[in-house]
Amino acid sequence: MKGTIAALVKRAVEVLQDIPVNDPVKEARLLVSHAAGIRPDRLTLELREDATEEQAAALEALLARRQAREPVSHMLGKRAFYNHEFIVTADTLDPRPETEILVSLALGTRFSNVLDMGTGTGAIILSLLAETPNAKGVATDLSSAALTVAVQNAETLEVTNRLSLLESDWYTEVTGTFDLIVSNPPYIALNEMPSLAPELSYEPRMALTDEADGLTAYRKIAAGAPAHLNTDGWLMVEIGWQQGPDVAALFEDAGLINVAIKPDLDGRDRVVIGQKA
Repeated sequence: MKGTIAALVKRAVEVLQDIPVNDPVKEARLLVSHAAGIRPDRLTLELREDATEEQAAALEALLARRQAREPVSHMLGKRAFYNHEFIVTADTLDPRPETEILVSLALGTRFSNVLDMGTGTGAIILSLLAETPNAKGVATDLSSAALTVAVQNAETLEVTNRLSLLESDWYTEVTGTFDLIVSNPPYIALNEMPSLAPELSYEPRMALTDEADGLTAYRKIAAGAPAHLNTDGWLMVEIGWQQGPDVAALFEDAGLINVAIKPDLDGRDRVVIGQKA
């Protein structure tokens, strides 16, 4: 295929529209930028330039992967989240825009130390530490491969001196108490898995589902929170949009106060918060 960079973008849009994807133009520009070795913010300036055979071939390879429903972030090796770009791999859950609500709520509290369980890429805790220069954190994950990715992201954001990473099954290896505990645990129920978007099949299953009712992690997180929170400390977790009442009840059963369900920008329940008395 010969032509200009603009022709590559047109080709990509046509393919992506047939998949379909939510925003084919945005995805097309990202894939063409990656295939052509052009920074995304310079793509518009390069549209009239001739495309090489190598650039066209690289784009076709990417489009074939996208037609197989591989996430764009896996092809690019990164994803934007809360003012930063994070390395992502098949070993980590992609950080998503709705999770930024959890970060914003957490930044509305005062904390000098924070625990993030099931950290994956580290996007949540690293965003918190980047915005709170005097704070320190502990991040855990059951996956050593995910922790390797989190280390890389911590190095990029230059917060490694303020972060400890632990391979841990929730609180198992955690010691001490914290002003803030956050988590985006696996919350998809087993019976919901068949209906998920094909792209999610490329992400680690253990980060998506508890292989049960979707509440297993919340039971453990809520039960252990009082022993790991400082007085007035907050527990904040992301939830599936139908899980608010159930998770809030778990927080209250654990003795937390000021329990509330917070919506995302679409008005769906997204985060449950609670405070240690």
